[in-house]
Amino acid sequence: YNRGLIGGFKQIIAEEGAMALTTGLGATAAGYFIQGWFKFGGVEYFKINAAQSLGEEKAWENKTIIYIGAAAAAECIADIFLCPLEAVRIRSVSDPEFCDGLIDGFKKMAAQEGIGGFYAGLVPILAKQVPYTCAKFVVQGNAADAIYASMGKTPADVPKSTNIGISLASGVVAGVASAIISHPADTLLSKVNKKGAGGSGSMASRLANIAKEIGFVKLCTVGLAPRCVMIGTLTAGQFGIFDTVMNALGASKFHFHNPHA
Repeated sequence: YNRGLIGGFKQIIAEEGAMALTTGLGATAAGYFIQGWFKFGGVEYFKINAAQSLGEEKAWENKTIIYIGAAAAAECIADIFLCPLEAVRIRSVSDPEFCDGLIDGFKKMAAQEGIGGFYAGLVPILAKQVPYTCAKFVVQGNAADAIYASMGKTPADVPKSTNIGISLASGVVAGVASAIISHPADTLLSKVNKKGAGGSGSMASRLANIAKEIGFVKLCTVGLAPRCVMIGTLTAGQFGIFDTVMNALGASKFHFHNPHA
């Protein structure tokens, strides 16, 4: 499929039918719901605890480092839960006859490859997701701060609806940035879970073989445009939903505060 986003949709529908677009949907939805739960909650937890430990001024001065550390820690925990679901998703997409749904996929993969089969892609998932998540939260946080600064306001000064709008706007920027950063690892991940990909040997040697076969330029660019559209939209939605849920629960997202402002 190399005809761009719209051309790819048309080609898949023509060759495999419209239902092919939903292949792996169950594992995708379950995996990223669980991952998002641990990731967004984890980032808030680690961020708040780091800020409380450092104090307001030092937390403001080191907010980027705190974002990176909180995002990396939360992502590592989340990926332990995501990896098995991602393995089933990729296998079901690459081989539509492999399983009949998520539960069947788990049973067959466990029987054929054991527990190790679920975590064959853990290293590339971490290589993709940790930089992706760090970029997502760093860029979103700083983009939101820049928007508030341009308005001369703080999150407490504006209506909740405005805060959600700012989360959506900064989420789009963050999504595109994180998609670009993580795209090479995402491409490798989509290949390594396919049976026989990269030959035999260690995970490192398989990844190296796949990267060599694809080439650096294609590794970084093929499929990037639709991924930016998808991740930009998805990330905006994630931050918007997170803020909405927090508001509904009577809570608010932690924001770093400039003590000299």
